[in-house]
Amino acid sequence: MHMRKLLLLSVLLMAGSPVLQAAEDFVVYKSPTCGCCLKWVDHMAEYGFTSSIKHPVDLNGVKQDLGISAQSASCHTAVSEQGYVFEGHVPAKYVQQFLADPPENALGLTVPGMPMGSPGMEMDDRFNPYKVYQLNKDGTMQVYARVDEQSEQY
Repeated sequence: MHMRKLLLLSVLLMAGSPVLQAAEDFVVYKSPTCGCCLKWVDHMAEYGFTSSIKHPVDLNGVKQDLGISAQSASCHTAVSEQGYVFEGHVPAKYVQQFLADPPENALGLTVPGMPMGSPGMEMDDRFNPYKVYQLNKDGTMQVYARVDEQSEQY
């Protein structure tokens, strides 16, 4: 019995150790009722990314504070541990590519709106082509990638 208590205590101590706890790759800000956002978080997890989720009272205010304009907005906003923003249903492959070599003066990436067939927005085999935009710190956007077929986003 004494050995079990020691084992349990050591497991509890290790679980609380900051050295053993992995940091979250992203904090995802979303509405508590949005299911497609959770599907996007699952998509990111399939690529090895971890996320914590927050439900702010003023989601649009969070977006505005992060430099996301109404023109570039979507349903959720992810902020990387490096401080980059990923707005909406950005495919994980482009997030990986961006984080591996962040463009100078870039704020992050966005997929404005909620394109059918994008990660988290899958509905059978329905798909609408869309663009992934680079958000720049000066408020401008430029095309980062074009996704013309569903298979191109994985």
